Amino acid sequence: MARVYNWQLGREMSYWYPESRPQKQFAAVFDVNKCIACQTCTLACKTTWTSGRGQEYMLWNNVETKPYGFYPLAWDVNVLDALGEQRWSEGRYEGRTLFEAARAGERVLGWRPEELDYAHPNVGEDDCAGKVDRGHAFGGQHLAWFFYLARICNHCTYPACLASCPRTSIYKRPEDGIVLLDQSRCRGYQECVKACPYKKVFFNPLTGVSEKCIACFPKIEQGLQPQCFANCIGKIRLAGWLSTPDKANPDNPIDYLVHVRKIAKPLMPQLGLEPNIYYIPPLHAPDDFMHQMFGPGVKEAIAAYRHADDDLAGLLALFGSTERIVPRWKRSGEQVLGLEEDGSEIVRVPLREPVHVRAGYDEGRAILRTNCP
Repeated sequence: MARVYNWQLGREMSYWYPESRPQKQFAAVFDVNKCIACQTCTLACKTTWTSGRGQEYMLWNNVETKPYGFYPLAWDVNVLDALGEQRWSEGRYEGRTLFEAARAGERVLGWRPEELDYAHPNVGEDDCAGKVDRGHAFGGQHLAWFFYLARICNHCTYPACLASCPRTSIYKRPEDGIVLLDQSRCRGYQECVKACPYKKVFFNPLTGVSEKCIACFPKIEQGLQPQCFANCIGKIRLAGWLSTPDKANPDNPIDYLVHVRKIAKPLMPQLGLEPNIYYIPPLHAPDDFMHQMFGPGVKEAIAAYRHADDDLAGLLALFGSTERIVPRWKRSGEQVLGLEEDGSEIVRVPLREPVHVRAGYDEGRAILRTNCP
């Protein structure tokens, strides 16, 4: 095995192929606090990519309720249980990754879901931990809590699906880091399904080959965000390009959120894949659970988000403001601009939305206005 550097772990690790980063890396930030689990993203992806025969159970995009929701069933519980103890020390991961913990004769520590594990994508929806007793309000310091986690393929820097494939049918595009699958080479061994800890590779029983999220690369090539991003009602998503920490550019929205302000965190970085979909953690979930799910620095990320200054608040206002990928941004007074690489303007949004309070009595029309709840 080769030795590669995983900056999310703060150390080198073992991987089956030498380090080979793309020219630029597709990445995204999801703001968990704005997700309402409307599943519009799920349906947008479903109707675009997986409406064919053999794809009935496939959800390349899904939204699940944490802590009791999963698709497929118990995907995170099983992988964390198999990995065992995960130790962090001052931002450095001291435990084993899925590649380092692999069993003899295998490349990745993994498990393959049963067919019925995919049968209930909404299991645990709106189920919460704890309870609200009589006289207690559901708010403030939550006695009960849950949050919605939207998930797509993480287009990892060190994909487990790629490492496990005996046919080398999975590859990472050098121009943008999107992980794709060459179905002409696939023979349906399902090693990729077993290896992916996030369970975002699927097997089509009718065609006999695997399938996965392609990050809507035909849209990416036109400078457009993926379909699930463009259809997000809650405006929780922003797609773009991510640099390594040593090359972080504050003018790049994704770099600013991940590297500069450090409020966006990867999903289970301890697994060792260096995933490229990042999450702004929920404000009200327990610290231990957040640490397990998003790694170190979660408390600081939540504090920065809770007390966002004008720059951070302005950048968050760009989420969902345009279908185009926004590679650059800046704040100009009370305006926030999304820019192309050459500095030309894509979109402009106000830092603060204007608020107009109408009087209860309309003197011009001599009528009382009725406020609907």
